[in-house]
Parts: sequence; C-alpha cells; structure tokens
Amino acid sequence: MAIMTEGEYRYNQLIKIFKSEPEPGFESAEQQELVWGQRWGCDNDVGRLRVVLVHRPGAEVNIVDTKKRLEGIGAFGDPAQGWYWRGSEGPDLAAMQAQHDKLVALLKAEGVRVESLDGVAPGKMKSCYTRDSCVAVDGGAIITRMGPPIRRGEEMPVLKTLARLGMPVLRTVHGTGIFEGGSFARINKKTAVVGVSSRVNEEGTRQVEEVLRAQGVELIRVHLTGYRLHIDGTFVMVDVDTALINPTQLPFWFLDKLKEMKIRTIEVCHEDPVSTVNCLAVRPGRIIMSSGVSRRTLDALDEAGVTVLPLDYEKVYSGGGGIHCSTAPLLRDAVE
Repeated sequence: MAIMTEGEYRYNQLIKIFKSEPEPGFESAEQQELVWGQRWGCDNDVGRLRVVLVHRPGAEVNIVDTKKRLEGIGAFGDPAQGWYWRGSEGPDLAAMQAQHDKLVALLKAEGVRVESLDGVAPGKMKSCYTRDSCVAVDGGAIITRMGPPIRRGEEMPVLKTLARLGMPVLRTVHGTGIFEGGSFARINKKTAVVGVSSRVNEEGTRQVEEVLRAQGVELIRVHLTGYRLHIDGTFVMVDVDTALINPTQLPFWFLDKLKEMKIRTIEVCHEDPVSTVNCLAVRPGRIIMSSGVSRRTLDALDEAGVTVLPLDYEKVYSGGGGIHCSTAPLLRDAVE
C-alpha cells in the first residue's frame, strides 16, 4: 500500500481548504462583476436596453458599382464578388450616415450606452447591420457565422470590439454551422426562437442551442417560408407579453404557440412598409420604429400600451436591414 508523503499530505490539505467552487454560476451577478467587471448579456428582448453595438455606414458601401445592373432581379450586384444592392438607386452614403446618426442620438437620449464597432473588414458593405454577427445571451455573447461569403469576415471586428469591452464570448459558431442574429429572438427568459432559413442551418442552430440549454432555455425552431432570411422581418417582441408580427409569413402552429404562451400579437397591415416589424424595444412597451407606419398599426400599438419613437430610416434600409438589424444589444435589464 502506497504511503502518503508529508508533501502530498500538505498539498491535499491545501486543496481541501482552497477548493474549486462551481457555484454561483458564471451568469450570476456576483461572478459577472468579479470576473468581467460588470454584468453582460440579455435574457430577453424588451428589458431596458443598457449597451448596444452599432456601426455607422462608411466607405465599405462604395463597393457597390451602379454600372453593374442585374435587370432581371431589380438590383445592382456582382455575383463574383458577392455583393448586391436592391432597388433602382445605389447607396446614398451621406443620407445613410445622417439617418444612422439620428438612430444613435435617439438611443443615447433613451439612456443607452452606444458602442461602435472597431473598424470593418475591407468591402464588408453590410457591416452596419451589427445584429447579425453576434447574439447576446445571459452572461455573454455568441459570435455567429454568416451565411453568404460577402458577409464572412464581419465576425472578426465584432470579436475584437467585444474583447475591448471585456464582454465574454461563450461560443463562436464554427464548422459548417451558419447562424445570423437577425433570425434569433427571445420570447421570455426561458424561451427563444430561431428562424431557420438559407442564413441559419441546423448545425448552426444546434451549436447555439447548446449554449442556451446550459442556461435552461428552450429554443423553438421556426422554418421560414420561401426565401425569407431572418425572423426579425416578421416577428419582434415589443413588450413583456406583446409581439409585433406579420401573420402571413409565420406558420399557424407558431401563432398558436404564442397564444398558448399568452403572448398578445399585433398584426401589421398591408399599408405598412416592409421595415415595420424590424423595430427595437428600448424598454418594455417603448420601441424605435421606422416612419411611415399606418394609422391602423399605430393605433393597435397605442391600445396595447406601446409607445412608438418614429425614425426615418429608409436610406439605411435600402441596404437590406432596418433599425433592428442595425443594433446588437449587449446588455439589457431583466424583466419579470
């Protein structure tokens, strides 16, 4: 029988006294403050917004060449380079910047700390849509992996920015997984939803689900119809128990699920611009929304107790993303 040496005995006693302690958990306020200097992440989509990541549109949009017209699809584009720009006019950078500046000013007026991306990768013309490259969950962030090659590379500046801020990264989607943040939403603390599409595959969903499962969160898969890219064009939470939806682009079973969960739904109407659902809650029942929304939808929101802060944003939306797409929440207050 092996005899314990005096040195081994002392070492064992030290380990007993200074033992590992798995509790409290990583996401607890105590551990977040101790290790990371502050609390990070979001366990909902409507709690008071404290920190958000944005990028002011810049020279990267100059990759768009209006000489390269794809008449058959009503857009400018270069399949070899991978970029495209919808509509009959190219980007108006000055107007995009002016509208983005107003979004930032409105966020700051609401008491939100606005953090800007530390640069962009060359030619990554959609970098202003920061929502897609990271997803904040309780205690930290998940760095996503973009679907189309033209957007690959947006992830690195986001990672560098989060590192500068001291925000922990809980996962980086890798392998053959693809996942974009615009297709992720939180219904409540324990339930999230992902819109599976050409931009979000099962492998990417599985990897994100692993992080959520460790936090006791259920992830509901909603397979988007046709060529819809992200769920935030058809479903966004605007209050603790209220969602703004386009019911024509969501499966009935999901609408039924929301009803079962006692989530009140407000339906957009045919008069609303397509950017209507793509709004952002800055706190429960208070949202920033694109201008031009119909009186019918505004009245329905008002009746539900939701305050709308309107913002002209069509020049930025021309690039393919709205107010929700242009904001990546990094910290929200919890809600009851």
